[in-house]
Amino acid sequence: MQNQGFIIALEGLPYLLIGILISLLLAYFHFTFLTVMVAILTIFVAFFFRNPSRTIPQQEGLILSPADGRICMIIDTYEGKFLKEKRKRVSIFMSPFNCHINRAPVSAKVIDTHYNPGKFHLASVDKASELNEQNALLLEDSHRQNRFVVVQIAGWLCRRIVSDVKVGSTLLRGQRFGLIQFGSRVDIYLPNHIALKVKLGDQVKGGETILGEFL
Repeated sequence: MQNQGFIIALEGLPYLLIGILISLLLAYFHFTFLTVMVAILTIFVAFFFRNPSRTIPQQEGLILSPADGRICMIIDTYEGKFLKEKRKRVSIFMSPFNCHINRAPVSAKVIDTHYNPGKFHLASVDKASELNEQNALLLEDSHRQNRFVVVQIAGWLCRRIVSDVKVGSTLLRGQRFGLIQFGSRVDIYLPNHIALKVKLGDQVKGGETILGEFL
């Protein structure tokens, strides 16, 4: 199944319009070098806010990656925001060159949310999970048997987390639920009865790469 969307995320349109207007203004006054620089920056912004369609795997029992990027950590840790128990945490680091749309790993209902203003450490380091600005979602799958925690974490360059959902929202597997601007990370806390299908250093795609499946 294809998960369709706008080619450019709506959140990026103000940045693009500003960049285009400045480029046109500089070109009008014949500031050639500045025109080229601003045009290049505008193209990068369009690239950053891209919102590609994805082929969503439809087999039962799969957990998909919630983000594009690189698997930077896989650890067993205590999830203290919602579940109050040990879980396996998979962390996905998104560089400024990755697509930053975040997608639901399973079909689920949003049971709870938690926002922490926090700091802006490098998103790839472990302390970012506790100290950085972040938005956490507690998801309950459509069969009401399993709960997942997905955490959007801001990095040092990022200054805005966008979430499109609230408590009571329902999501389909692979559906967009938000984005993080300009470099960031997403953590997912998996149930213990999951067979992982990724390893440290793997490159993944949100809504398409299979992170794991139920045993």
